[in-house]
Amino acid sequence: MTNPIRVTCAIIVHKNKTLVVQRSKTMKLPLKWEFPGGKIDFGETEEECILREIKEELNINIDIVSRLTPSPHKYPNISIELIPFIAQFKNGSISLTEHKKYLWLKKGNLTDLDWAEADLPILKEYLTL
Repeated sequence: MTNPIRVTCAIIVHKNKTLVVQRSKTMKLPLKWEFPGGKIDFGETEEECILREIKEELNINIDIVSRLTPSPHKYPNISIELIPFIAQFKNGSISLTEHKKYLWLKKGNLTDLDWAEADLPILKEYLTL
């Protein structure tokens, strides 16, 4: 079995709301909601990855606050290890390069969405903080 693909994601908080993004129709897991992020490049740290991915995908800058428990997940044809960070929105204006939509939601409304499976354990941990 191959090693899981290491992927970071950011739980970005601003003014008591949390940023979530919806996958586009052309992405794997179309229209599922997730915390934004992406694959770690060779030679890159987890922290470098999440800062780069958020800048590339959303055109904003964040400050990392803490790291949560990584979530291993097996999809039918891929295994990933999702590495979550809690982050504060720093600056920038959101423009989506990959995703269909984004929302700023209060913590209590996050469970209303149709989430990508790998994000569910991370969401659960976040809601207990």
